[in-house]
Amino acid sequence: MDKIKLIVGLGNPGSKYAQTRHNAGFWFVDRLAAEHHAQLRTESRFQAEVAKLVIAGQDCWLLKPATFMNHSGRAVSALANYYRIGTEQILVAHDELDLPVGAVRLKKDGGHGGHNGLRDIIAALGGSGFWRLRIGIDHPGHRDQVIDYVLDKPSKADQERIEATINSAAAEIKAICNGEQQMVMNRLHRG
Repeated sequence: MDKIKLIVGLGNPGSKYAQTRHNAGFWFVDRLAAEHHAQLRTESRFQAEVAKLVIAGQDCWLLKPATFMNHSGRAVSALANYYRIGTEQILVAHDELDLPVGAVRLKKDGGHGGHNGLRDIIAALGGSGFWRLRIGIDHPGHRDQVIDYVLDKPSKADQERIEATINSAAAEIKAICNGEQQMVMNRLHRG
């Protein structure tokens, strides 16, 4: 049973990227912060915005790396090492090209699937045994279009579906943090 103590949202900092598909992980963390009335604050020692909450009766950190996506591991490893949080106690929320818009999946371990944020976190932590919340953004159809696609804003309809997905996942956060991942997978993966 892996109780989650650190929830990481992946994205790129700055207003230029705020509404892009690649920032779906940031949107998830922002949703949790708003729901729990937590203020994300810049912490230079972690190169990130962080907030501390109590979820399912235990302390849990929210983290949004202030580095660009391909250096996300710096912030994740800095906070995890400082607070002695094990790899299996980390949940990383990120955009997922291999899932349709409106789908969300929870999984543990695995490769990076070409996602530069995941690639850097795996390298920084020295392993891939963390949990992932994969937020579907769909695929543009050809790999040469991926960079422009993830760094573009979704359509209004897609944005609404992504937000609905984030809301569904946020509603499960107490169970996820409490180590009830299998039950959450059963519920989320039905949709």
